[in-house]
Amino acid sequence: MESDNSQSVFDVHAEMAALPATATTMLVDKYFVDKPSASARIFRIYREVPLHYHEECDEHLYVLSGGGTFHLDGEELEARPGMFLCFERRKVHGFPRITAEPLVVLAIDVPRRRPDDIVFVDPSEGDARTFMARNA
Repeated sequence: MESDNSQSVFDVHAEMAALPATATTMLVDKYFVDKPSASARIFRIYREVPLHYHEECDEHLYVLSGGGTFHLDGEELEARPGMFLCFERRKVHGFPRITAEPLVVLAIDVPRRRPDDIVFVDPSEGDARTFMARNA
């Protein structure tokens, strides 16, 4: 599932269609670019993503399909196709509700977000293995 960084053009819709219909983790992703300076990927959200943050990167999300509610700075806002969300490193965020399936997001992380760079506000709500399929 890792990118070899040799490609420059990606069929995002085809990659979205290839994501599994179900998962035991919160997310399943597919990397397009995976370099120390930045990563670009799509991911599907399968269930509630509790409040969390990332220590090592700024996360920029563009909602491609589906819908739900995202949490940022104590406020809950609508996530729908066309929305662009920017979370600076250590900015607490989450997706408490999915209202339309599949909820798929294009993510650009600067610098690269390691798959295990996830810190849940309440550690009992998850860890890197329950968060991302590649960590399971």
